[in-house]
Amino acid sequence: MIRLRLDLAYDGTDFAGWASQPGLRTVQGTLEAGLATVLRTGPRGTPAPRVTVAGRTDAGVHARGQVAHVDVDDDGLAAARGRSERDPLDALTSRLAGVLPDDLVVRRVVTAPRGFDARFGAVRRRYAYRICDDPGSRDPLARAHVLWHRRPLDVEAMAAAARPLVGLHDFAAFCKPREGATTIRTLEVFGWRRDEQGLVVADVQADAFCHSMVRALVGAAVAVGEGRRPVAWPADLLAGRRRDAAAHVVAARGLTLEAVEYPPDAELADRAAQTRARRGAIEGMAQGAAADALGCC
Repeated sequence: MIRLRLDLAYDGTDFAGWASQPGLRTVQGTLEAGLATVLRTGPRGTPAPRVTVAGRTDAGVHARGQVAHVDVDDDGLAAARGRSERDPLDALTSRLAGVLPDDLVVRRVVTAPRGFDARFGAVRRRYAYRICDDPGSRDPLARAHVLWHRRPLDVEAMAAAARPLVGLHDFAAFCKPREGATTIRTLEVFGWRRDEQGLVVADVQADAFCHSMVRALVGAAVAVGEGRRPVAWPADLLAGRRRDAAAHVVAARGLTLEAVEYPPDAELADRAAQTRARRGAIEGMAQGAAADALGCC
């Protein structure tokens, strides 16, 4: 089997998130169906391709710099090339462009370096959340990618509220709980700025994120920016480690996965192994803590 790295982008508006779900249009399902067509796999041939992604995105979330990998065999690559003399990876990229919808683009397909794992090999994921709070800057052509906010926002207050959240913390107050999943994350960057178009932009970067974490962080900062909550409120939420109904999860349409970063090729295998081991250890600690809590009360 040959492992391929796929660099892709998509408009999440009409997708029910990344992960395949029966009866729903998802990025993974659409991509795997396209690969099956081009590689001529499926029920009557070799097993349909299964794609592993760097970071699953929720329904409506967009991506410019998503990364995935898929394992294929020589026959599949030969099928992608057909009768042409083109490089099989160029042929695969070109043919995918012909079968995938316009809101999902595979920009590049390359042979993955030894030890590459799109999910466990990543060292960080970087997101941006864009908000327009000025009627004069509102662009109807960007309505699917920028959140319109009726009240003006205090960007400096939002930046001050975000700073204490950077670092290794338990982000239970900002994550939707999932059974057996940890909410401990290292938030490397959480900052606010206005860009050249006047949009309010959050830059958020971490080794990994838990479910709805970025949009919950943004929602808490927006409450500060509106003046409804004090600057210290998001840090108080973090310390409380409990969801608060006042901390709204903002709409998905303003969120875009901008980039996924990996270590040098020689370090990929070690990085993937370390991430699996660390994730397993953290999950074990979280489950143990939950069992202790249940046992003591």
